This record gives sequence, C-alpha cells and structure tokens, in this order.
Amino acid sequence: MKLLLRYAALPLLGGLLGLAAPTQAQDIIIGEFASMTGSEATFGINSSNGAQLAMEEINAGGGLLGGRKIKIILEDDQSKAGQPSAAVKKLIASDKAIAILGEIASSRSLEAAPICQEAKVPMVSPGSTNEAVTKKGDYIFRVCFIDPFQGTVMAKFALETLKVKKVAILSDVKSDYSKGLAQSFREYFTANGGQVVIERSYSGGGTDRDFRAQLTSIKAAQPEAVFVPGYYTEAGLIGKQARSLGLKVPFLGGDGWDSPKLNEIAAGSLDGCYFSTHFSPKDTSPKVQDFVKKYTAKFNLAPDGMAPLGYDAMMILAEAIKTAGSTEGPKIRDALAATKNFAGVTGNITIDANRNASKAAVVLKVAGKENDFAATVAP
Repeated sequence: MKLLLRYAALPLLGGLLGLAAPTQAQDIIIGEFASMTGSEATFGINSSNGAQLAMEEINAGGGLLGGRKIKIILEDDQSKAGQPSAAVKKLIASDKAIAILGEIASSRSLEAAPICQEAKVPMVSPGSTNEAVTKKGDYIFRVCFIDPFQGTVMAKFALETLKVKKVAILSDVKSDYSKGLAQSFREYFTANGGQVVIERSYSGGGTDRDFRAQLTSIKAAQPEAVFVPGYYTEAGLIGKQARSLGLKVPFLGGDGWDSPKLNEIAAGSLDGCYFSTHFSPKDTSPKVQDFVKKYTAKFNLAPDGMAPLGYDAMMILAEAIKTAGSTEGPKIRDALAATKNFAGVTGNITIDANRNASKAAVVLKVAGKENDFAATVAP
C-alpha cells in the first residue's frame, strides 16, 4: 500500500512545488497492472517493487535506444475481476504503453491478455502459471514456469521425498490458477502410484473464511498429506483451522503460498509444510545474493518469490526492446520470442515455442518467519 501511495502522491506533490517530472517525449512507457490492494496485495506490491528496481538500474545505466528512459505507469487492479481489463485498456489507449507487465494471479492475466493481443502490445506476466495464459495469443509471454510443471514438482516431492501415497486436495473453485495446479498434481500423483482419497473446494478472494466443514471431511478420509493449491490468505487460515481440528498431516502448496503474510496468518500452523516457488533468498549464488542485498536496502524488507519475478520480467522486456532496436510491438514480440539463456535472478530463462519460460523450480519448507530451502527441481 505504501508503494501505491508513493506512485500516486509524488506527481501531485511535485506539481504543487513546481518540480514535477512529466513524461518526456523520449520516455519509453511501460504499463503495469498489479494487485496493489485486496486479498493478493503482497503479490502486486512485491512484484512491482522488483520491476521498479530493474527500471531504476536500467535508467541509471543509460536507458535504452540511445539514452531513452523507461517510465512505468502502474494501475492497481485491486485483486478483483473486471479491474485488469479496465486497467490495461487505459494503459494502452490513454498512456500509450508500448508493452505491459502483469499479473501474478492467473485469472487476472487471462482477463487482460486478449486486450493486449488485439492491440498487438506485448504483455509479460511475472508470475501467472496457469497454462492457458500464453495461449491467448502470440503477444503474451511469461517469465515463470507453468502449472503442469509446478504440479508435477509437488506430486513428485510428495511421492519420493515425503513418501506419501494417499493425499487430499482442497482447491479454490474461483481461481484458474488453483484449478489448473490441482489438475496437474492429481494427474502425476495418480499416474505414479498415489491415490487422491478426497477432494474438496472453497471460494477464494475473501468469499470463504471458514473451511472447517471441508477440513472435517478431509480428516475423516485419513490422508497422509493435503495439497492446497491456493493463495496465501486462504492457505494460512486453512492451516490454522486444520490444526485446531486435529488434522496434523503435512500440507503442500504452490507459489501462491509465497508471501510473508502466509506465516503471519498461519501463526506457526504451517511450519514443516512445503510449497513450490521460483526463488529462495537463501540461495548462495552471487546473482541472487546481489539482488537480495539491493532489494532489502531499497525497500527495507527481504524479497519473496514475486519480487525477483517482477525484476526479471522488466529486465527481459528491456533486453527485448534493446535487441529489437525499436518500441514497435511486433519487433519487441519477435525479440521476446527469441530469448535464450537469459541470466535472471530466478534462474536461466529460455522462452519456448509457447512463450513460456523453461526454468527450474525450488521447494521451500515453511519455518517461522523465514522459509528453508528444501530442493531444486530442473525442468
């Protein structure tokens, strides 16, 4: 929220003081839509922080295309359906954005993508993992892995590392992300000797807050683990309510759990549980540690998995503009599609024929305020 206020207040304050920094004719306008408020606000705030850090580094290094500066115009989609399309239409038609960054939540990327595709404005999602996102058209890209891979990672981890054979699935019926991740987990788990003993669902985004009926049914089915492919707000509440009912088995999740708010909401109830994500701040590689140092110094908090995705998305887009030598949509699109072995903070990224990023995943273990590294799984 502080970031949103900073974006909103600075132009007004500058104007009152006569010190405004208006858009220059040579500025390269990048639009961004993100959940800066609402139930997934940490996703938008942290990915936008990462994009802002990348923008500042690029501009400090001389900008692009002969010294032109990047300017990001940010729109808050409030974590609500209907807002992404309005935000992207405004960014393209009014602000003349030549490319779009966003979103983390797959449902919101799916809403915005057709608008970008029709306008032939490249869109780069930092973290939408639902397989359908890039199928919306050849101008739609992402810098994250996709759910068929992420679901396989967690199903394989459950079978081979945790040695469990019976699981329950509790998914969000309102989320394309959750439904897709549940499907890919189920397919791999059952194809490799596992059994899904029960499936239950809920409505996310703040609609459901009491999950005890579903958890009571799950407990009665006696699973050895529970897969909850949802977002951190519901996952934290589910963990607390599960433990209060005496359901003590490990819970597993995807990158939708990756938020500092998860541990705050769960209040220790998910300690010892696992989720897949894109990045571990405890990774000792120089590139990761350099990013962690810069991010922490600027924003006074440690990055979660969404922050480096925002950073990588902006960096890959900037590299594509540089390669294209142009701000024309078709030329940037072609350069994005040709991205190979880009050294991102979240790993080496190659954009495949379907405009998805081929890259590794990490599995983290929930442990108090800091999550521990558990495993890396190659694509």
